[in-house]
Amino acid sequence: MTGDGAVPGTPHAVPAADQGTRPETTSPARHPGAHGTAPHLTAPRPAPATSPTDRHTPVGEPTTLLRRLLPPGRRPVGGGSTTARDLAVRHRLLLALSALLTLSLFLSYEGVHGDANPLRTSSAPAVLSLDTALYALGQAQRDAGAAAPTSDFQKQISVAAQSLAAAAGDDVGGPAGRQALQTVAGLITVYAVKVQQAQLQPADSVLREAYLSYATSVLTDQGSGIQARLKALQGQQRAAVHRQTSFGPLLWLGWTATLLLALALGAALLETQMFLRRRFRRRYNRGLLAAGALLAAGLAATLLFTVWTHQGMADTRDLLDRPLTGRLITDAGRHTAAYLAHTGFRASAAVWILIGGILLMALAETGLRRHIDDYRFRPR
Repeated sequence: MTGDGAVPGTPHAVPAADQGTRPETTSPARHPGAHGTAPHLTAPRPAPATSPTDRHTPVGEPTTLLRRLLPPGRRPVGGGSTTARDLAVRHRLLLALSALLTLSLFLSYEGVHGDANPLRTSSAPAVLSLDTALYALGQAQRDAGAAAPTSDFQKQISVAAQSLAAAAGDDVGGPAGRQALQTVAGLITVYAVKVQQAQLQPADSVLREAYLSYATSVLTDQGSGIQARLKALQGQQRAAVHRQTSFGPLLWLGWTATLLLALALGAALLETQMFLRRRFRRRYNRGLLAAGALLAAGLAATLLFTVWTHQGMADTRDLLDRPLTGRLITDAGRHTAAYLAHTGFRASAAVWILIGGILLMALAETGLRRHIDDYRFRPR
């Protein structure tokens, strides 16, 4: 026995008041089986406190990667709701698709309707004017061999001159075409004068034959005659008609892209509507429904206008693609006016595509803005 009551050979006794506060020490004597002593028993350590959000997060859920991918301020803490992010993604997608569709539809629509008005007011009338001039000169050549000047010859020359003036007013071939028409008009005057001089000569006069021969060469010479020049101008004008009425690869690409964008936007609107219905228990969203109705109606109207205009332009091209004479020229003018009727009104509808695109984006914005604002100012 010692003075403090400790037994020699045994560990120093710890007061009961200090057993819960002093750190646990481990020695070989405290392990089971060491010197026959019993193991030291301690209370289990309490589990760390968990937040309510942690209790909803399954063990092993990869929330760390999600927090890294989301921008600061929108990362869900402990696997929280991603509704704000989902709304923002759909909002940006709808606005981007609406803007791209508006641009693509406007360019594709203009590619078809932009040439309809020049065809109706310039190209088609110019072709008919050149046909009229050629036909009138052919009739004048038939009357050129008369024994005396006739009114029919003068009438046909006047018709040819007026037709050339009308073609010049339609801007045939640009500045070069107008210069060529002025040259032809001068040659017609020379032709008419030589024919009149020939008709004033006796029937069997050598001078008469000379005048007629010269007049005929002015009219029919293969290289520089009036008819050759007019046919060259007419070929250029028919080529312009073909360019204006063709539906080339660029237009096919533009309309294909437009239809694909329209389908993508329609699918995005439908998916967003279903998302809002699942997440917010709202059956319909008026803004998105109005956007879908506007998309369907606008696309249908533009497609219908484009089909009508292109069909009229194609019929006009087929009608003007062959030489016309006599009454056929008058009939062709009437049919062309019917084929190209209302193309100016339909072409002016292009501005409504831009207005409709802005309205489409506004409706998509209105449909999602209230929900986005609710989650933007919701405390985290």
